[in-house]
Amino acid sequence: MGNLFGRKRRSRVTEQDKAVLQQRDKLRQYQKRISLNLERERALARQLLKDGKKEKAMLLLKKKRYQEQLLDRTENQISNLERMVQDIEFTQIEMKVIEGLKIGNECLNKMHQVMSIEEVERIIGETQDAVEYQRQIDELLAGSLTEEDEDAILEELNAITQEQMELPEVPSEPLPEKIPEASPVKNRPKPELVAAS
Repeated sequence: MGNLFGRKRRSRVTEQDKAVLQQRDKLRQYQKRISLNLERERALARQLLKDGKKEKAMLLLKKKRYQEQLLDRTENQISNLERMVQDIEFTQIEMKVIEGLKIGNECLNKMHQVMSIEEVERIIGETQDAVEYQRQIDELLAGSLTEEDEDAILEELNAITQEQMELPEVPSEPLPEKIPEASPVKNRPKPELVAAS
């Protein structure tokens, strides 16, 4: 359990991420401030209309409208920042993929340098030669046995087979010519079925 608390975790947040997140947070704070101002100015415009100060209320509503446009722009900027963060993350993933492809390509090139096409063809040729040589040896061995050798091999095979099979001994006395008939089974009364209650 000490390893869990003693080991430092490497943060995945880069300096770029921090800068973008700080900008986003500042924009969010700005949005909140504008939203609060909009509510206050709307209430103030109502009050001015009640007091009969229509021109001041109109001026305040124009200011409110301008701040609403600022609020929309702020939302667009936040959206752009979030899109930028996603683009950065995707670009980092692409860079890792490209780095992986580069490393894989280098490994393949090293393997190709070690094992050329000529080397592979030579190994395949040697393997085919060895297989052909073994086939020739097998043919020579198969052809060098005489008929007597073949018969001796078959006899040994039969002997081994009979040793493995344990057959019962054959009786020495002659079997009776007629088999005595078995006594017929007497008709026994069938037990009565007891009805289930």
